[in-house]
Amino acid sequence: MAQKEGGAEQLSIMTGGSLRTKAKVGAPAAGGGVVVEVREKKGPLRAAIPTMPFPLAVICLFLNTFIPGLGTFISAFTVLCGARSELVPERGVCCVFWLNVAAALIQILTAVIMVGWIMSIFWGMDMVILASGWVQV
Repeated sequence: MAQKEGGAEQLSIMTGGSLRTKAKVGAPAAGGGVVVEVREKKGPLRAAIPTMPFPLAVICLFLNTFIPGLGTFISAFTVLCGARSELVPERGVCCVFWLNVAAALIQILTAVIMVGWIMSIFWGMDMVILASGWVQV
């Protein structure tokens, strides 16, 4: 069972059928247990979401909630203004910009059948989650 305590992720290790030890991920476990690290694999569209300042991310979420795709479209331009994304070092700023524009178009075009509207809200929530961990350099 994984828990976050004090910013460090910890795993509870089952040994002999009882909950015995808590270990930090990557640390050797007492009693010979194995600590497993889990990482989220993100597709190119999800990895292209820019990390913005928190107020801007909240505005994009608000726009995505009421006009699907608009907040995503605006966030695409933040990439051109220097917002970081996990995909920028790998693919470059222009590719990340166009991926965000494509995500906005998908949200706009599929909003008619509610899929785009729901996707747009989740996209905005992801922007806010990423912004909550944003640190200005």
